[in-house]
Amino acid sequence: MLLLREFRSPLGTLTAACDANAITGLWLPGQKYFQDGAEDAVPGDGPVFWALERYLAAYFAGEAPKMDLPLAPQGSDYRQRVWRALLEIPYGQVTTYGQLAERVGGSPRSVGGAVGRNPISILIPCHRVVGAGGSFTGYAGGLAAKRFLLRLEAAGNRQ
Repeated sequence: MLLLREFRSPLGTLTAACDANAITGLWLPGQKYFQDGAEDAVPGDGPVFWALERYLAAYFAGEAPKMDLPLAPQGSDYRQRVWRALLEIPYGQVTTYGQLAERVGGSPRSVGGAVGRNPISILIPCHRVVGAGGSFTGYAGGLAAKRFLLRLEAAGNRQ
């Protein structure tokens, strides 16, 4: 059974989903894509959500918390490969769609599609991917949220 819980954040109310063992989704307000099956989820709580709450509190306080939360995003093998590569982008740094495509195979466009369908925002840091030359391109949670997250991480790196 999929459980849902909301978390307050500087970006508004985040919606998280988990199964008994891992986080399966984390969405920003108004995010473009939502997890299949989440419409049948029920409100819940428990250890996975408590760990997520601690992580988000530290993250939004400008810290670089260790990513040791159990994650279980659902997607194709290619999307899984892209999402694993996103987890390797260090806090406060960015990469381009083209660089990511070189690492995982495929085109910048196919990488962009996988990045855009990332079901676990912030934790799987799709906000750390920018266009060629550092341009801010699409973000399923909105460009204002992407700017906020990158500025937050840049400030955390200066501490």
